[in-house]
Amino acid sequence: MTIDYGDRARIGLLIPSGNSVAEPEIHAMLPAGVVALVTRLALTGSSEAELAAMLDALEPASRLLADARPDLIGFHCTAVSTFAPERAGSIRARIEAASGLPACSTADGILAALGTLGVRRLVLVTPYVEPVHAREIAWLAAHGVAVAGGSCLGVNTNAAMARVPPARIADQARAAARAAPGAEACFISCTAIRSAGLIAGLEAELGLPVITSNQVMAWHALRRLGIPDAVAGYGRLMAS
Repeated sequence: MTIDYGDRARIGLLIPSGNSVAEPEIHAMLPAGVVALVTRLALTGSSEAELAAMLDALEPASRLLADARPDLIGFHCTAVSTFAPERAGSIRARIEAASGLPACSTADGILAALGTLGVRRLVLVTPYVEPVHAREIAWLAAHGVAVAGGSCLGVNTNAAMARVPPARIADQARAAARAAPGAEACFISCTAIRSAGLIAGLEAELGLPVITSNQVMAWHALRRLGIPDAVAGYGRLMAS
């Protein structure tokens, strides 16, 4: 038996406590020799108060994760890192100050992915409640990316998001793309939904790049560490 201990690179991740999807999806997208080491921060729901409170223990969690000597620490929650235009920069600075390690966030990965793909107009599909979905639209607009269409499912908790059938997410993406013919990409947002397995099929069907929150974190962390490898089957972004 071969055990992968991450001798090429170790990526530290800070994820919501209620998230059961991000780890298996990211592990599946990492090449041999690269592993993810995970610490959790308290978050199960979607209210403003809960999203803000996820950052309360950011420094101690970062220091604990740094004990395992990852090469990079990623704060991995879309709703929190896109809460406001300046939020991702603040999170990154706090992690780096606490851990002494380079850091990034899901929001950083999204912007890097859209820049690499040359996307300025997209459809956005999420499982979120309306206020979270609307904040993400505003965040994208603040960074020069227009949302041409899309929808949200009104799901409040990480546990419920993990139970959304992938087929329902695929139908949501298809409907959004059909209603916005000028879109340059489809963004399936949220780290807590089972979306990684949909990427390749939807790209072939829609003729558009498809990005997801877990995919952009895996891709961005790898590229930040100078690792060009990509595991096949996870879309155009991972091959770029």
